[in-house]
Amino acid sequence: MNIVTRLVGAGLVLLSCCALAAAQGGDAASFPNRPIRIVVPFPAGGPTDILSRIIGQRMSEDWGQPVVIENRPGANTGIGAQMVARAAPDGYTLLSAMDTTMVMNPASGASMPYDPFKDFAPVTLLAKNTSLLTVRAADGPKTVPELIARGKASEKKLSYGAGITITRLAGYQFAKMAGFEVVLIPYKGSAEVVHGLLSGSVDFIVDGVASSLPLIQSGKFRALAKSNDRPLPSLPGLQTLSVAANLPQLGEMGSWIGFVAPAGTPPAVVEKIRAEVARIYADPAIADKLLKIGISAVSSTPAEFGRFYREEAAHWTKVFKDSPLKFN
Repeated sequence: MNIVTRLVGAGLVLLSCCALAAAQGGDAASFPNRPIRIVVPFPAGGPTDILSRIIGQRMSEDWGQPVVIENRPGANTGIGAQMVARAAPDGYTLLSAMDTTMVMNPASGASMPYDPFKDFAPVTLLAKNTSLLTVRAADGPKTVPELIARGKASEKKLSYGAGITITRLAGYQFAKMAGFEVVLIPYKGSAEVVHGLLSGSVDFIVDGVASSLPLIQSGKFRALAKSNDRPLPSLPGLQTLSVAANLPQLGEMGSWIGFVAPAGTPPAVVEKIRAEVARIYADPAIADKLLKIGISAVSSTPAEFGRFYREEAAHWTKVFKDSPLKFN
């Protein structure tokens, strides 16, 4: 190959790279110029759905484009995750992913129709949530020690409802350490969990704040404890479960939510979405609104979020490996 041919070949490669970069830059510059879809892998009404709608509404206002929230529950968030993994990598389809999607499913060895580490581009962490241990106010215990005593004295196992892996795990570990047996009633999301308690199908629930709070405030439900020590202005004075149960070894648990896009989404588009979330959260009214329903708004860079959920996956993989618990 002579020097001229080499130079021509190198020039073509350089032109191709420049064309690709220009196309991606142009896409980012005009993004968004059509509707955006945010897939929520849960039924409507839960913390992930509520947060996604709050962010989506503000995005629509800021960008002048419709932002559609699409609820696709099922397969332990796998249906929604698979849909986004197969979507075009252009930033117009996002997944509101939870720890269940990105961490708990792979850690537990569950069969998944997606790969959390290869199929997605991390965008930003969105929230860290607090869960509540809640009972019916009419016939439920008034304190955690009373719930424990009821569980130990009952001839049949108490039942509890939970919708995601970490709350299912939390309910089981609480009962085990407290010395009574329980039966898990798994639900697809918070709306079903709340209905299960309201209808009397379960004795207590472990679930996010947002769905239960209106019923707590109306006097139908009673919150006995929270899963971690994050502040809850709407329920001041509520103790963490480890303190209320006098089980320091129980520790703290909390779920989280983040945006991911299909793998291959241009970094400039990912950055534009991340920056918009940061801009939304800079509004004190938004942060305060979320905090009142138990959602601690947080954001991150894509690299920070990707590193965060990989570290979480490594931690929980060890927990499941050392535990007899199986949640399919």
